Amino acid sequence: MTEQRPPVSDESWRNRFIVVNLVRIGGTVIVLLGLLVWQSSLLRDGGWPGLGLPIALLGLLISFGGPQWLASKWRTPPEP
Repeated sequence: MTEQRPPVSDESWRNRFIVVNLVRIGGTVIVLLGLLVWQSSLLRDGGWPGLGLPIALLGLLISFGGPQWLASKWRTPPEP
């Protein structure tokens, strides 16, 4: 037997919308930080691709995958 969840309030939907957008913005900031480390002389002369590239890729993963992961956690009813 499946358990019925109570309906989600408008405030919860608003808060979820804000969280999803903050995750997207945070991922974008991480990408920009990674590009800055990779291409500029911020940490090392000539840039640091060995550190900047993984940071940028991690930011992309968060920016694109984070909202989808959150949506799957909040889906009603939850999918297996």
